[in-house]
Amino acid sequence: MVGLTGGIASGKSAVAQMLHERGAVIVDADVLAREVVEPGTPGLAAIRARFGDAVIDAAGRLDRPALASVVFADAEARADLNAIVHPRVRALAAERGAAALAADPDAVVVEVIPLLVESGRTDAFDLIVVVDAPVASQRARLMARNDLSRADADARIGAQASREERLAAADVVIVNDDGLDSLEAQVDALWTRLRASGERVLPRVRHEARDPSGA
Repeated sequence: MVGLTGGIASGKSAVAQMLHERGAVIVDADVLAREVVEPGTPGLAAIRARFGDAVIDAAGRLDRPALASVVFADAEARADLNAIVHPRVRALAAERGAAALAADPDAVVVEVIPLLVESGRTDAFDLIVVVDAPVASQRARLMARNDLSRADADARIGAQASREERLAAADVVIVNDDGLDSLEAQVDALWTRLRASGERVLPRVRHEARDPSGA
């Protein structure tokens, strides 16, 4: 089992897609987080009970921008949301991963978990892959992608673990700051390692943390 993580707007989804194209089974926590709060689920009911009708849209679905405006400005509210969503996501991820390995014991299962380091679950995986990018690049991508102000982008980046913390937890670091060709080459090297190991449990050799400057 491989845990794939990285800061917001670092390029996790791009790396996950490349691994999928090479044959990995992808279990994406962001996708599962949407499933567990669909209308009619206990997850959405719990969010409504904690945050009120203001975070539910006219169609009865979760109003994500409204919820984000609350939780990114309030650490306690963010913790409450995580306590609702994360256990449900973990249970569903475990179910999906187990099903993939039951179908193919040699499958490479990659769980994409944005808050893997923050959750303290790095020991649950055989290999931790961190997608890394300078904070300035994260900020620019986030502002363009989500139409955020610099202050709002920095608030979202600051709500996550620091680059230093993620790099310290990494077995493999994929650096996403030099274009698509570089990213593809790094994913190729990772995929070769994963397929050549012949084991689900891989050597836990920590990547030496590099200077995370770039803010």
